[in-house]
Amino acid sequence: MIVRMAEIEIDPGRIDAYNALLREEIEASVRLEPGVVFLFAVAVKGCPHLVRVVEGYADQTAYEAHLTTPHFLKYKTETADMVRSLRLVETDPIALAAKDRNAG
Repeated sequence: MIVRMAEIEIDPGRIDAYNALLREEIEASVRLEPGVVFLFAVAVKGCPHLVRVVEGYADQTAYEAHLTTPHFLKYKTETADMVRSLRLVETDPIALAAKDRNAG
């Protein structure tokens, strides 16, 4: 499994537009791509322009396929002038668990 973190700084005047595009991209990725295991986006408390995305992919092939999807390319193109900085952090997963929010 591939797990990465993206540390993103957004133009403070464009946060709402950026967040809308990010939500759209994440929803499409999880719904349409079997190799996308999870995508979680959060903002640093008190700093809505500092976004962190934790990404989980089944394997390297799934990650590479994700980068070529229409919804990801739309997100990258339409947010390019909103992003002030982007740092990708590679990780070694230790323990990953989540509850099924739809389970009783």
